[in-house]
Amino acid sequence: MPNVKIFVEKALFAQKAPAIEAQLLPMRDLLCSAFQVDISACQFAVLSVLAMPDLPLVNVEMQILPRPERTRELVLSVCHSLRDMLQTATGAHTAIRVSHLDAASYIALK
Repeated sequence: MPNVKIFVEKALFAQKAPAIEAQLLPMRDLLCSAFQVDISACQFAVLSVLAMPDLPLVNVEMQILPRPERTRELVLSVCHSLRDMLQTATGAHTAIRVSHLDAASYIALK
């Protein structure tokens, strides 16, 4: 937690991979700070995908464990920051979706 998957349209990925990679550490730092977790709690994947040209070319799916201090406002603020970072790196509109994991059933083997 947080589990982050970044899906980038394949042609855009081919052009912007270095810029996206340059944002990964700042994104991780943002998430660790905002959600008050250690680096070891993070999981990132950046994937080149086939995407429809009339939909966002960059999509982020993030899963987090709910906590009282992770308010909707905090999560939205983090999403806005992530979107800004990725839009700057790619020059493309970025969509972000966040879901909460069920803490009672969540298992992570590392």
